[in-house]
Amino acid sequence: MRRLLFLFSAFTLVFLAATVSSMSGQEKDNDNDKDKGNSVGNRQDGKRLFERETFGGNGRTCRTCHSSETGTVSPQDALKRFQENRRDPLFIHDGSDDGLGHGITRMLTDATILMQLPLPRNVRLAGSNARSVILRRGIPTTINTPGLDPVLMLDGRQPTLQAQAAGAIHDHAQSPITPTAKDLDRIAEFQVTDAFFSSEALENFFRSGINPRLAPGLPRGRTASEKRGRRFFEDLAPDATGKDGLCSACHSGPLLNTSNQFSEVFGVPRGTRFQTVLVSELNEAGNQLKDFIITRPDRSEFHVVTPDPGRALITGIWENDLTFSNVNAFKISPLRNVRNTAPYFHDNSAKTLEQVVTHYAQFFAIVTGGFIQLTPQDQEDIVAFMELL
Repeated sequence: MRRLLFLFSAFTLVFLAATVSSMSGQEKDNDNDKDKGNSVGNRQDGKRLFERETFGGNGRTCRTCHSSETGTVSPQDALKRFQENRRDPLFIHDGSDDGLGHGITRMLTDATILMQLPLPRNVRLAGSNARSVILRRGIPTTINTPGLDPVLMLDGRQPTLQAQAAGAIHDHAQSPITPTAKDLDRIAEFQVTDAFFSSEALENFFRSGINPRLAPGLPRGRTASEKRGRRFFEDLAPDATGKDGLCSACHSGPLLNTSNQFSEVFGVPRGTRFQTVLVSELNEAGNQLKDFIITRPDRSEFHVVTPDPGRALITGIWENDLTFSNVNAFKISPLRNVRNTAPYFHDNSAKTLEQVVTHYAQFFAIVTGGFIQLTPQDQEDIVAFMELL
């Protein structure tokens, strides 16, 4: 309420009422604010909820795991925070080694948290009666994704920003309080303010209503290496070497996070958002392998041994998956601002872009039977271009 009041006494009463409401932390919206759609006030409250509200839980806020600089947490961030405050809420609960608040080695090494996810009805773990599984996963960045990527979480399990916030408040902040729908709306609204975009071009694209004509293009590149690296990300049909447009097959679109029309050469339908790139299969993070036993409708069983089955836990599809978009598959990551959001992959096994490209060199050699070979120069060029995004 920011209009001129003609009676000083009325102004005083309104001011006091607003002050008491603010101090109590309760929602008491003014009817006039509702009529006006007081988005500025809502976003300010969303900022408070995101950065300072613990909802009576373990001391974590949304900002605990989603830094203002990168939208995530790296091992370097974790070490700095530990040195500043050994009681930082980042290291409690699922941020600790055992999930009970003991040990910080995993956070300082990989910056992964322990995710507890339910098992599908027809899936069980060998030698266990547990109906859930605990997995080690990185923290998805909140830069660009809230406004521009409708697929949330590494396995796509949350349908909306509100659902994602509610899940995090319950699971990671251990809140005994159920946030109100209004709280969740305001958290979501705050996540599409200026600070959550990595560039003005991407923010303008969002503000335009995702107008395709305003989608940012690929940077041209200045150095010879950057220009050579661009070749891999252009929407091109594969050439005789298989390298033209190689990365764009799965990293196309405004955020470079969806497969294009040429991806079908590799057996990936256009518009795919989930894909395995052999991160779980190669398990460079060294995470514990788990034996998942799946019961078919005819009551026969088969096993899938993996450190993290990814999307299959959500879809329930564990076999006959010709598109490789379920077992061990994860969301195709946006590449905009990727230079600032290390570490990479769902398990944070790649700490640098160089390690990411080294992994992909191995991946393409495996899936193409050695036909596509990324040379050291190719790898250097791809990294040089990704640094521009």
